[in-house]
Amino acid sequence: MSTDKTMICTYKDPNCSIEVRVKDLLSRMTLREKIGQMTQIELSVATPSAVKDLCIGTTVLEAIKEVIGHKTEVIYEQNPSPNTIAGQDYCFAIVVVGEGPYVETGGDSSELTIHFNGAELIGAVAEEVPTLVILISGRPLALEQRHFDNIDALVAAWLPGSEGGGIADVIFGDHEFQGQLPVTWFKSVDQLPLHSEDDSYDPLFPVGFGLTSKNKIVQSR
Repeated sequence: MSTDKTMICTYKDPNCSIEVRVKDLLSRMTLREKIGQMTQIELSVATPSAVKDLCIGTTVLEAIKEVIGHKTEVIYEQNPSPNTIAGQDYCFAIVVVGEGPYVETGGDSSELTIHFNGAELIGAVAEEVPTLVILISGRPLALEQRHFDNIDALVAAWLPGSEGGGIADVIFGDHEFQGQLPVTWFKSVDQLPLHSEDDSYDPLFPVGFGLTSKNKIVQSR
């Protein structure tokens, strides 16, 4: 079987030099896409409208709406009020929380709490509605037992990149969840540093905890 090389974009052709491939790719990108690639937005100005205007990609919300289509109503609020939470008969809620953007020492934290009052948001929603929590972060964050008393599922999405469709694919069953923790998830920051070899090792989730390709829970110390 032959391949028509005229159908292959130059920037995808491994036989071309890096310089040629980069030049071809840049020629195909819009100005907005180029700006989005260079953007490292500061936390203090990272409002939803600023992120939408300056960044490219698909948000988790956009991906969810695309998957479920127009026949199912999606009600979104960044900080839902008690009236919103308790005012309707919801099937379920998806609460997306995590960390704001940071670089290097700007992200240093002795508390490792969820930003933007994420813990309070989880509690308020999960007390009223069946809830899936998606946690977006570059490291384990502080999770309390009260969170797990009410939520139905937790997804540690880490830093999934600019395409929220990857998260929507797994939560709606197009692809199976699989993956195991490469690090220990602590119960409290007071435990840190926490080493799996220690006799006092008592984490929230041990290193190696996760799901196999057949959705079997695996747990190792």
